Amino acid sequence: MQETTITQLPDPSGFGSDAFTDVLRDGARKLIKQALQAELATLMAAFSKERLDDGRARLVRHGHLPEREVLTGIGPVPVKVPRVRDRGAGDDKITFTPSILPRYLRKTKSVEELLPWLYLKGVSTGDFTEALEAVGH
Repeated sequence: MQETTITQLPDPSGFGSDAFTDVLRDGARKLIKQALQAELATLMAAFSKERLDDGRARLVRHGHLPEREVLTGIGPVPVKVPRVRDRGAGDDKITFTPSILPRYLRKTKSVEELLPWLYLKGVSTGDFTEALEAVGH
């Protein structure tokens, strides 16, 4: 049996991977997916009666947007947002922008509020201990 000489470095993001955190992230991903599906179903139902001249539905499902990661308090959570296609003509195109996951969201609000505080606390005192303790709880 060979000994390995490879040293494992800690994750620089601060979000390590342990079994419990993985379960939380997976649960968060599933809940986000369910919420997006429910919101999409509401939109599709609202426009279900709208038809084109040839009888086809005006609004149809059209795959997903590329997967992206949203940084949350428990680390990055991958999400895939469903896409719709409006086959109608004109400038009044229908798009699906989920209320819980705006188009360009990359960090949850709690993380956005925490980062400036961490920065200011560390710069002003040179001590990140108190700030990092707040993250750990």
